[in-house]
Amino acid sequence: MRNRIKNTVCTLLFITLSVTTVLLIYLHFFASEERNLSGEWIAGLDMTEQASARALVWLEDIEAVSISLEELETYMRNLTIEVNMTLEQTAPSEGTFQCHILPESYEECSQAAYEALARAFHALLTERLYMAGYGDGMEGEKVEALVTETFGMSTVSYLRTCGPALLPSLEELQAQYEGSGTYEAADGIMTRMVHEGEAVTTIKESYIRKDETLILTEERAESAQESFFRHSPMIYTLQSQSP
Repeated sequence: MRNRIKNTVCTLLFITLSVTTVLLIYLHFFASEERNLSGEWIAGLDMTEQASARALVWLEDIEAVSISLEELETYMRNLTIEVNMTLEQTAPSEGTFQCHILPESYEECSQAAYEALARAFHALLTERLYMAGYGDGMEGEKVEALVTETFGMSTVSYLRTCGPALLPSLEELQAQYEGSGTYEAADGIMTRMVHEGEAVTTIKESYIRKDETLILTEERAESAQESFFRHSPMIYTLQSQSP
């Protein structure tokens, strides 16, 4: 099941990267050159496709009524986790950075994902009951009451307890995106040195800044764990400019 989820997510990310490439090419030729990157930058880590893919695999495993990935995505809209990155220039083309994921944002995204899956689960359960001849009037609160009576908990609680892991764990995302240290920016390449005690992880990213938008695309990571989540471009929006 884990391999199926990974393969599905990788396929979705390949499609997303293909679309994003067009934007990157445009910005590469038309973006204004702004050397000072100081400020607080916020990005939304989109979890919609990953959560939908994981939910689909689980629904297929329990042999629920057929539903497509596109249909699931209509339930799971705008599932994002906030990533905060602060850059402070200390000399021309270099400075310090801090990057972290807000735990509250992760919890809000997780809750929204399971609430969305619960709505899809209700729709599928209603369809299954209808096919079995018990569909008359079995909608909304009555379906929720049936789930609560059957499993001894609400649909959302049942899915959290017995359903799929819709999101990577907070610890996994923190390992991938959090860190602090120093950076150098030159010729469209940002090199970030993440300091973890005595160990230093070097991440090289292509960067493009257009007004209040900063796009980072990972080129190479040394001494970093492989993860397909890391290869999607991150689009940051400037929240406040450092003096």
